[in-house]
Amino acid sequence: MDLSYIINRLGEENQQYFGAVAPPIMQTSNFCYKNVSELRKAITNEKKSLIYTRGNNPTTEILCKKLAAMEGAEEALILASGMAAISTAVLSSVKMGDHVICVQKPYSWSFHLLSELLPRFSVETTFIDGTSIKQFKKALKPNTKMVFLESPNTMTFELQDIKAVAEFAKKNKLISIIDNSYSTPLYQQPIKMGIDIVVHSATKYIGGHSDVVAGVICSSLKIIEKIFKEEFLTLGGIIAPFNAWLLLRGLRTMPVRMERISASTLEIVRFLEKHPKVEKVIYPFSTSNPQKELAKKQMIRGNGLVSILLKTTDMKKIEAFCNHLKYFHIAVSWGGYESLVFPVCSYMKKEDKSGIPFNLVRLSIGLEEPEVLIADLDHALKNV
Repeated sequence: MDLSYIINRLGEENQQYFGAVAPPIMQTSNFCYKNVSELRKAITNEKKSLIYTRGNNPTTEILCKKLAAMEGAEEALILASGMAAISTAVLSSVKMGDHVICVQKPYSWSFHLLSELLPRFSVETTFIDGTSIKQFKKALKPNTKMVFLESPNTMTFELQDIKAVAEFAKKNKLISIIDNSYSTPLYQQPIKMGIDIVVHSATKYIGGHSDVVAGVICSSLKIIEKIFKEEFLTLGGIIAPFNAWLLLRGLRTMPVRMERISASTLEIVRFLEKHPKVEKVIYPFSTSNPQKELAKKQMIRGNGLVSILLKTTDMKKIEAFCNHLKYFHIAVSWGGYESLVFPVCSYMKKEDKSGIPFNLVRLSIGLEEPEVLIADLDHALKNV
C-alpha cells in the first residue's frame, strides 16, 4: 500500500457523505439505532460498532486506519495527548509487582510516570544506558515485564538498537514499547523491527500546525483490542472528533513538510558544527555523532530537532542568545510549522543530576527558509 493512497484515500468513503472530498467532522457524542435488537448486536463488539464517541467515532476511525497503515501496524488508537497514549500503553502492560526497563533521559512526563506514579502501585523501573544491549540484559529481573524505548530521545538524541532490543524482549517474553514521535512513521517503523507497541505524540509532526494535542498507539489487532476494552474505555482519554479532523488535515501535507524540515535542518547543522561559539552539535545524522551508522541503519532521515551546547555556562549569556533570536519562538514542544528554541536553563539548576548539560539549547526547525534561520542564529550567537 503506497503512502499517497494511505494519506489521500484509505478509510475514506466519499460517496457516503455527499461526495465531499474532505471527510466531514462527525461532531456527535452518541449514535442511535432503529431497534433494541440492532443496539444489542452493536454492544457485543464495541470496537467494531458506533455506540458512543468515548469508544468509536467515524472521523477518528479514518485517522486510525491511516496511522496504523503508515506505521506498518494492524490497528491504532487515537488519544487526547501523547502522554495519554504513553500512559495507556504502559498501564496495559504492567501490574502490581512488575519491573520495567527504561532508557535514560526519556520525555520528562514518561520519566514521571515510571519513577513517581507507578511506584505507588508497586511497579519498579530501572533506567539504563540504552545505547548498549548489554545494559538491557544486565537490568533483567525475574519480574521484568516491559521495556520502554525512546529512540532517538527528544533532548540529547541517544538511539537504541531497536531490532536487537526487540529480539531481547521476545526472547524474555517482555512487552516492548517505543516512543516514535521523533522519527514519525515516515522515517522509522519499529514494528517492522519487532517492537510490540509504538506510541506517538501526534501533537508534533503528525499534526504539524501547533493547533492540536493528541497521541497515538499502534500495535497488533490483538493488543489494540485488549487496550480498547480495558484501559482505553475505562480511562476515557479520547480525542474530540474535531481534533481528529485536524490531524487528518495535517497528514495531507506531512511528507512535504518533513522533507523540507529535514533538508533545512541538515543545512543548519552544518553551519552550527563550524561555529566558534558552539561547543557541540547533537543530531542523529551529525558527522560527530558516534551513533551515526545506527541512525542510518534504522532511520530513513532525521527531523527538525537539533540540540547545541553553547561555549558558556553563564545563564545570562544563554538567555541572551535565546532572547536575540527573531525567527525562533521561545517555547516548549516541537514539530510545528514554526521554529522554536528551548533552553534547559529555563527549568534546570546547574547542579541537576539528570545528565542533560546546563548549557544545552534545543532548536526545533520549522518551515522558514534555512538561510533566514542561519542568519538569525549567527546574529544571536554573537551574544554568547
